[in-house]
Amino acid sequence: MRGVTLDCADPQTLAGFYGALTGMRELFSTDEFVALTDDSGCDLGFQRVDGYRAPQWPGQDVPQQFHLDFRADDLDAMEELALELGAAKPDHQPGDGRWRVLLDPAGHPFCLTSS
Repeated sequence: MRGVTLDCADPQTLAGFYGALTGMRELFSTDEFVALTDDSGCDLGFQRVDGYRAPQWPGQDVPQQFHLDFRADDLDAMEELALELGAAKPDHQPGDGRWRVLLDPAGHPFCLTSS
């Protein structure tokens, strides 16, 4: 796989969030699209979509479509960083503590896991 692209209203803001969270750096940027890379061969992109509607998780009125999982050596520290960067933590937390579900600034759910 070459990469994954997320729809959003503001590619620069969302790329800034994920860049700070993951340490990935900007590879390419326009007003409509930003790509982040870490030289692993799988980049993370963000594309502007007019009329973007954030997913509603855990409900499915606006489906999540997919979500990203990130491995963290220290779940508490990574969660704290994500929240400081603008993520939100929904009340619904499945997984009995094995992972944490957060919402990025555009509303996409993503998981932090230690495994």
